[in-house]
Amino acid sequence: MHMLTVAHSPDADDAFMFYAMVTGRVECGFEVREVHADIQTLNELALQGRYDLTAISVHAYPYVSGTYALLTCGSSMGLGYGPVVVSREGLDSLAGRRVAIPGRLTSAALLLRLYEQNCTTVEMSFERIPEAVARGEADAGVLIHEAQLSYGELGLRKVVDLGEWWQELTSLPVPLGMNAVKRELGEEGMREAAGCLRRSIAYALEHEDEALEHAARFGRGMSMEQLRRFVRMYVNPYTLDCGEEGRRAVELMLSMARERGMVPEYTLEFV
Repeated sequence: MHMLTVAHSPDADDAFMFYAMVTGRVECGFEVREVHADIQTLNELALQGRYDLTAISVHAYPYVSGTYALLTCGSSMGLGYGPVVVSREGLDSLAGRRVAIPGRLTSAALLLRLYEQNCTTVEMSFERIPEAVARGEADAGVLIHEAQLSYGELGLRKVVDLGEWWQELTSLPVPLGMNAVKRELGEEGMREAAGCLRRSIAYALEHEDEALEHAARFGRGMSMEQLRRFVRMYVNPYTLDCGEEGRRAVELMLSMARERGMVPEYTLEFV
């Protein structure tokens, strides 16, 4: 049996999706080896073609499209919500401001650039951004993961919800994270890997409490109520299959970025 290396971020929503796949709750035509790394690290490792199936940012895909195809399952799409830009004080504009981002290839960073190109970005790990903004190390910061729900505890103010802005602009969900599968697995191998993840997501949705108990290990202090809310934000109707609307959202975001010279040429393929 072929070994399938599977990489995802150590976050509750990813852990929820991959739970049944990595614990053998669903049938899979591979022996699965699981790896965890933050999303910016996974983006960088995808440039090297390190893993067979990996979570990546939509922003990163043009850089790896020769090696990977995107899966239609396992997407994290915000439905009128997404990465949140916050500051210590209310800001009317981000132009000319220093804005902390959670990695150069994250979709959060791309959304920020689509929203406002005339700002200076500062890369730092996503966990540091709320405190860095609170301490004045940056004028603003783009928050991802559970910080989108808890920034008010630090007295930070929302400047813009980039998912809300995107939906108002396009009437589409905002595409953030996807899963990519190595082309060298061949069409049959790519389809089997996709089917395995799809079955895993379906199992988690049907056994939510069981999958949430597993995901809680990656909850970084969230209560079960917060965990359930966060997972439901990003494991939603587009996760089992992003469908035509989800594909259009990915195509539009990347084409907008390409037209503005923000990403290289790419070949977009879904499995």
